[in-house]
Amino acid sequence: MANSGVTADGGDLMRYAEYGPKTAPRSDAEIDRRLGGTLIAVGLGVAAAGFAGRYAFQLWKPLGQVFSQSVKKMPSLAFSPYYKGGFEQKMTKREASLILGISPTSTKAKVREAHRKVMVLNHPDKGGSPYIAAKINEAKDLMDKDIRR
Repeated sequence: MANSGVTADGGDLMRYAEYGPKTAPRSDAEIDRRLGGTLIAVGLGVAAAGFAGRYAFQLWKPLGQVFSQSVKKMPSLAFSPYYKGGFEQKMTKREASLILGISPTSTKAKVREAHRKVMVLNHPDKGGSPYIAAKINEAKDLMDKDIRR
């Protein structure tokens, strides 16, 4: 019994819980005292959370008004995915890429694909504007001219 985990002389090397020293059973008064302390701590925590919530709701009204006023002051087009303004007098590469919805450094294949998609949506035979169709074609021509790939 040399490797069983318990020394022959009853020393302090104990491997299993059943060999541990027995604890004295707790009395009902001690259990009630510990339970009472726990309940008081939980009650204080709930009360603190309630007061913090009440304080937050009192602060929320003025903060909500300030937030709504600041949102109203922001320009509505600042978050718009659309290009603000009309066409430039002479089309630039930036404007052409915005019209086609591609990067200014796109390949010829991407330019052709983007042109086809935009023209399908805006073709004059399908109810689109001839002016917009002309601008789309101008954008494609400008992007094709600038790409040397």
